[in-house]
Amino acid sequence: MSDPEISLPPPPAIAPIHIGPVAVDCPVVLAPMTGVTDLPFRRLVRSFGSGLNVTEMIASPAMIRETRQSLQKAAWDPVEEPVAVQLAGCEPAEMAEAAKLNADRGAAIIDINMGCPVKKVVNGDAGSALMRDLPLAARLIAATVKAVDVPVTVKMRMGWDHASLNAPELARIAEDLGARMITVHGRTRNQMYKGSADWGFVASVKAAVRVPVLVNGDICTLDDVATALTRSGADGVMIGRGAYGRPWLLGQVMHWLRHGSAPAAPDLDAQLALITGHYRAMLSHYGNETGVKLARKHLGWYTKGLPGSAEFRNRVNVMDAPAAVLTALGEFYAPWLKRRAA
Repeated sequence: MSDPEISLPPPPAIAPIHIGPVAVDCPVVLAPMTGVTDLPFRRLVRSFGSGLNVTEMIASPAMIRETRQSLQKAAWDPVEEPVAVQLAGCEPAEMAEAAKLNADRGAAIIDINMGCPVKKVVNGDAGSALMRDLPLAARLIAATVKAVDVPVTVKMRMGWDHASLNAPELARIAEDLGARMITVHGRTRNQMYKGSADWGFVASVKAAVRVPVLVNGDICTLDDVATALTRSGADGVMIGRGAYGRPWLLGQVMHWLRHGSAPAAPDLDAQLALITGHYRAMLSHYGNETGVKLARKHLGWYTKGLPGSAEFRNRVNVMDAPAAVLTALGEFYAPWLKRRAA
């Protein structure tokens, strides 16, 4: 974070929040994103700065069975602590057991997913499907809160559709049952990721509860942070897709909120080193075969916008040998790297 700073207007005022006993000095939170916010990516984000990291969504039945994939998703590095583990499910007893397993493993926070819009989750009556069944949502929250001594938080959308914008009601239920923080993605389930997030709607959730509220959705720039906080009145921001290919974004936001200025993005020399390190970390975490495949989307996000990036992505997306990918990566960045004296 030693790069030259960007000159910016004064940031909005923001205060530390407390999620039960967990203090978050600067509430800029990395969103849980399946297939993205794994351990290698979260570790990288934390190296630049983040107020709190949330793991990928983990299905509670898989967590109970301690499947290899669920254990990978639930793994974290001590440098990330405190860490929130996000769980999804529709059976109160299973959610409670999965929450207890993670709390016993050292999770500082258990987050309940009531916002995921994807079909395979919703068809299982989990994620945002719970916004159509508030009694079941309440039983899930109650069972989870009762099962653990760590704080429980809830992430939701505005509602199932624009005819049922019940996030304020669900937030009140969650708070009454002991939830310690609410995060709202400013879209309905039926919007999926289309249209624009309605940050202003989040103000109605903020007005409904006393616990901290985070605003989420379409927060990709410092201007977005300022506008989202102003319109929502939220206590902090949760950043998801804005961090694709930019693990330094949360650190920039935190520095700006604290000091009124933000470090510039790493130069291309530093980015190449960062990408190479991230790639090798993914191979180590998943093994070569799986790691190569999962890393392809990250390579696409990192290189997006650079001349020839589409052709580069087309090449590496069919490469299976890690050494060949790393060679292609170095060749792609070579024209823009600084020429240092020998």
